[in-house]
Amino acid sequence: MAIKVLHHGLATTVQDLGRPGYFHLGIPLGGAMDRYAMRAANLLVGNDEGAAGLEAVFLGPKLEFTEDTLVAVTGADMPAKVDGVEQPGWTAFPVRAGQTLTFDFLKSGARIYIAVAGGIDVPLALGSRSTYPIGALGGYNGRPLAPGDELPVGAGNTSGKGRSVGAQLRRLPAAPVALRVLPGLYWDRLSDEAKQSFFADEWKVAPEADRMGYRFRGGRKLSFVEREQPFGAGSDPSNIVDSCYPYGSIQVPGGTEPIILHRDAVSGGGYFMLGTVISADMDLIGQMQPHTPTRFVEVTMDEALAARAEENDRLEALRASLS
Repeated sequence: MAIKVLHHGLATTVQDLGRPGYFHLGIPLGGAMDRYAMRAANLLVGNDEGAAGLEAVFLGPKLEFTEDTLVAVTGADMPAKVDGVEQPGWTAFPVRAGQTLTFDFLKSGARIYIAVAGGIDVPLALGSRSTYPIGALGGYNGRPLAPGDELPVGAGNTSGKGRSVGAQLRRLPAAPVALRVLPGLYWDRLSDEAKQSFFADEWKVAPEADRMGYRFRGGRKLSFVEREQPFGAGSDPSNIVDSCYPYGSIQVPGGTEPIILHRDAVSGGGYFMLGTVISADMDLIGQMQPHTPTRFVEVTMDEALAARAEENDRLEALRASLS
């Protein structure tokens, strides 16, 4: 079986849950920006939750199927249509050989996840089928999809028609979005006034928001405590001697516009990091559109761990509902 790409949509890529274990070599985790939605789509069509599917941003692709199969679309509210007939979101639905899957206009959220019974069967690259376009690694020839591409699909079970994720287990960000932050190793670089204003101000997602990172604007410029410039660091107060960048860390070049590093971000550099968005909130970032109002909320390590436990409970509830 294959899927023929008639139109690529916008930045449609093959993704799974990523390739951990290579960050020290400069190769990021990668994978779905909204891992929960990717897992849900796979479970709906009977796949392992780490199987490869498609991630599309803002505009969905147009796909033709060569054999009968089962499909599910989760994540953003971007209604799917089979030969022009709308299909329910977060629900497994059949697609027949020769039929075409298209998408209506985006209503909310940013990214959809398309799972097909059997999974997208592109070759593994460092243990993952995820696309890392900057490194031309994984996915379909290491790049976003283009018209004329044909995606191989593995053997799958198509008997799960009609399975659906309940409304209580679906999640999209509601404006304003609250992103919980654990202050980090370089928090002391900020003045007391900047520490307060960062959490007090409302920020908005900038147009420069992609798989590498999300930039935010609108808050007050952050000020720094005075220091003697360290050997090996740049002259700007936001510069440090090169260091590793944790996934989800927030850097603020020049103190002006915070950038949250996401799935395809570089592994290190010379900007200070004021803190890290907790893991429980990282999926939400992948569903935020430009200009979304956002507030950052300071949390403790105990609160971050409690939030992670809540996310794990939600994932277990999802698995149980679709088992």
